[in-house]
Amino acid sequence: MRAITIQRQGNPVLPNVEFVANFPDPVAGSGEVLVRTEAAALNHLDLWVGRGLPGIDLKYPAISGSDGAGVVEAVGQGVDASWIGRRVLLNAAVPKVDPLRPGIRPAPADIFMIGEHGPGCLAEKFVAPVANVMEIGECDPVEACAFGLAHLTAWRMMVTQAELRAGMLVLITGIGGGVALAALNIAKHFGCETIVTSRHEWKLERAKALGAHNTVLDKGHDWSKEVRQLTGRRGVDLCVDSIGKSIHGSCIKSLARGGVFATCGATTGPDATTDLTRIFWNQLRLVGSTMGNMEEFRQVVSLFKSGAIKPTIDQVFAPQNGRDAFARLEAGEQFGKLVVDWRKA
Repeated sequence: MRAITIQRQGNPVLPNVEFVANFPDPVAGSGEVLVRTEAAALNHLDLWVGRGLPGIDLKYPAISGSDGAGVVEAVGQGVDASWIGRRVLLNAAVPKVDPLRPGIRPAPADIFMIGEHGPGCLAEKFVAPVANVMEIGECDPVEACAFGLAHLTAWRMMVTQAELRAGMLVLITGIGGGVALAALNIAKHFGCETIVTSRHEWKLERAKALGAHNTVLDKGHDWSKEVRQLTGRRGVDLCVDSIGKSIHGSCIKSLARGGVFATCGATTGPDATTDLTRIFWNQLRLVGSTMGNMEEFRQVVSLFKSGAIKPTIDQVFAPQNGRDAFARLEAGEQFGKLVVDWRKA
């Protein structure tokens, strides 16, 4: 089959990305479906696969891609053959079987990530457990794959972990990335007032056109005073962040009393310096979040299927131009999702 591969580990990633025509076809195992890919979207995770991840033994050449939509072509043992011919959307976070830890609130299950720990969707075909796909009918596969993982991640961060409620003041950092734009969509859906940050004026203007109420230009300074001015010195109820170290201080100082800092990533580094006095005195909460389970996936995808929320798509590429998609992702030039349309292969 044809595939967009990462041939070897390295940083930058782009020199190691190659479109190949003869990658071995995957085969559906027990409890799995084989999906003919119609569209697959890129995430920042694809760059981490290319750079290598501490503690994870990645095999190269690798096929990344944790966002995929397509039509079921075959099923493995134990899967109802009626799945064949259905268009499905992937939730790439496969829960590992692990005994629950004792306690009032058991720890969430660890996950096996399709497109990270094993082959992903940036190929003509991919396999997944049938329990991790959702039928989407006549939905546009390009829009569907652009919606999936980013909105699932933002939904879990905001709704499950941070307990988002209507009317909250929400700060979203680094607008333009998939999760940040998904967070903006979800905040709008809940009727929240939003403030977004970016290092680029043009991205802030695009965000305002999508409904962001206020914007802050990140010039590499402490912009928390600007956030407090925009909120009448009160601060925000929720900060949604995936940038990490470089802006952590500004995020914490932007929170109102009782506010929540929710993180799903740390693209500028994990070793942030925080302010414990502010955290305990203002009774702040810091919550971590990653991906989401199938219940959360069904909840947020239902908003896509009903037309209530739509993803923002930056560009759509033919598979043979997959290197261009990686180049745009690695340069941080995108505003919205980068999608590969495998129907153009």
